[in-house]
Amino acid sequence: MLSSFTAPRQVKIGDAAAFVGTTPRAIRHYHEIGLLPEPVRGGDDRRRYGYEDMIRLLWIRRMADAGIALDDIRDAFADRASADTDGDGDGDGDGDGIAETLERLEETLLTREAELRRQRTAVQRMRTEGSRMGLLSEFVTSRLKGLPEGSLRQADLDSLLVTERIFGPLGAAVQAGRFIALATHPDLRAESDRVDAAEEALDDTIAVDDPRVAQVAAERHAFEKALHAAIEDSGLAAGDDALFDSWDTLQSAAADEGEDEADPSSGRAQKTMSAFEAVGKMPYDFSPARLRCMELAEELAAQESTAP
Repeated sequence: MLSSFTAPRQVKIGDAAAFVGTTPRAIRHYHEIGLLPEPVRGGDDRRRYGYEDMIRLLWIRRMADAGIALDDIRDAFADRASADTDGDGDGDGDGDGIAETLERLEETLLTREAELRRQRTAVQRMRTEGSRMGLLSEFVTSRLKGLPEGSLRQADLDSLLVTERIFGPLGAAVQAGRFIALATHPDLRAESDRVDAAEEALDDTIAVDDPRVAQVAAERHAFEKALHAAIEDSGLAAGDDALFDSWDTLQSAAADEGEDEADPSSGRAQKTMSAFEAVGKMPYDFSPARLRCMELAEELAAQESTAP
């Protein structure tokens, strides 16, 4: 007994989209880019889709879901049509001319998987650290573990982030010793705040030859000497040698494994640039007086280092 249901010979675009699991807008786009030939139109000038159209739409949807670009799908159908015209089709459905596309897609997916692993590691570390410190390289944050909660300021993390971008994880890990000393020496932290405020007061209203510039430079020099002494006394400076050894080990391991970065936890590989180039691209709103203060502080440090 025949079923009373009779399938339509053709369907409109809305029904075609619903069956395939896409949208009319997407199907119209397929027509625009030549992926799907224009179907016949009915007396109302609306598109009508038959069996072959629906089969093609289903394959398009499956291939798109697999991550194949629409342009590549179109080329695959064109190659298949050419093979059928030339009589070279083998009839097994594998001659879609898409092998190279699939190979490229697999390489892309492998790259995405690696990127997702790095992102997941970064998120896990951020949750573990409980702050943005988890987004710095593990090589850097491992040196900061054990500090009293809240002893690191956001400005400290900001500085480490910039240093890591310019000089890499090793440079930031060395700089971390400075913030460890500040975090564990309240008197030095207070003096650092005072000198920082004095430097910030050297704004554009202060002339470069104003006596306050030389005074603040001397205060900066004295503070840096006290901070360096604290770092030496605490053994942090001696730990720098171990940092260099650890970094060399990481670099060797990364080279053996073909990694782009020695510290995969640092996230997406960034375009490298020289330190000189990077410094020139990072803006600092320093007045001429403040820049002169920095120069004078460096001159005082150089004079002291060369003194007998």
